[in-house]
Parts: sequence; structure tokens; C-alpha cells
Amino acid sequence: MDILKGERLTDEEVVERVLAGETPLFEIVMRRYNQRLYRASRAILRDDTQAEDVVQDAYVRAYHHLPQFRSEAKFSTWLMRIALNEALARARLSKRYEDPNETKEDIGDRMDRFASAALDPEQQASNSEMRRLLELWIEALPAAYRTVFVLRDVEEMTTTETAEALEITEDNVKTRLHRARALLRKRFYDEGRSAREEVFAFGSSRCDRVVRSVLARLEQDRLSASDRSANV
Repeated sequence: MDILKGERLTDEEVVERVLAGETPLFEIVMRRYNQRLYRASRAILRDDTQAEDVVQDAYVRAYHHLPQFRSEAKFSTWLMRIALNEALARARLSKRYEDPNETKEDIGDRMDRFASAALDPEQQASNSEMRRLLELWIEALPAAYRTVFVLRDVEEMTTTETAEALEITEDNVKTRLHRARALLRKRFYDEGRSAREEVFAFGSSRCDRVVRSVLARLEQDRLSASDRSANV
């Protein structure tokens, strides 16, 4: 099937057809969720390269576990959980993920490090500069708040979707989002609204690279499996 025509398929229909042998259709869900998974992973890791690696690993893991997917859950949530688990595992190994129970004093100290990043008139006229500043302030947020902010306000996932993806309550999502917005300060949040869509953007070249890499890895897995079967 032509990939463009396949875009009209739901996630569940894509999964069903991939499991039936139409492996190339897996590209549809990759292109559909590349940016969302990248942004969520980067919110945790704060590293472009590692976040991209997480996206690739998440797709490979998801592909090999497709038979375990249960349609009563949303595929996007299931896929997000795989990516988040991988990102969190890497973050803990590198000690990048802060304690979500840190005190307000600790949080305030970290945010104060960027107190000098105020906008001057020239910066206010530059959308790209605003995006840079917004990224800077998002990265300064505590990890638990940062992830919720990216999923809710950058990716515009619903409270329910975010709660399911992070396996926390909806009340926790609302609380963390409220605190994240407060820490970003009202001025930066309001002025950065127009730049939010470009924050940690997953460009077409990066998208193509991830798709190529994942498809190559899946093909290698297929060949390896064939070799093992031939030697039995």
C-alpha cells in the first residue's frame, strides 16, 4: 500500500495490518508520533542525541512487542509509555532526572540561575530568540514539571492522555502543570505562546533519519531471524 494512502488508517488499523505482514506500514506510526516521542524524551533527558536514540529504541521495542498490544488501550499511550520508560532509565543511569519530591526551595534555586535571561526590546522582536529562551526556561524546570508541561502545553495532549502516559493521577497532572507555568513566569509564558509550536521541533531531516534507521534495524532483525531458522 502507498504510505500516503495509509495515512488515513487509524493506529489500530496500522497495527493490525503490520501484524498481518504489511511491515512497511509501520512507517506511518513512526512519522505520526516522531515529534511527540522526541519532545517527551528530550524533556526528560535534555539531550538531542539521546532523545533521538530513545525514539528509535522505542519504535524497535514497540515493533517487536506489537503482538502484546491490547486495543482497549490507545496505541499512542502505549507507545509513549515505552519511550518514557526508556528515557527515564537512561536519565537515571546518567543521573539527569531530578527527584520529583524536591523542595520548593530547591526548585527556586534552580530557576534563579536563569534570572539574567530577561528579554530586551531586540529579543522581543525575534521569534527564534524567544523560542531559545523558552527552551532554556523549560529545561530549568524540575523533571516532573518539565515533562508534564511538554506533554500538555507543547504537545497539547489532554490531561487524561498525559496522566495515562505518565501513570499518575489527573490531579497530579493539573498540579504539576500549574506549578510549571508559575515557574516559567507569566511574562515568559504569555510572550512565548507563539513560539511554542517550534520548541524542540522534530525537523523533516531528523524524521527521515529516524525512520531510515528503524527500518534498517528491523530489516536486520528479520534477516537474523531468517538465518536462525535456516540453521535449525
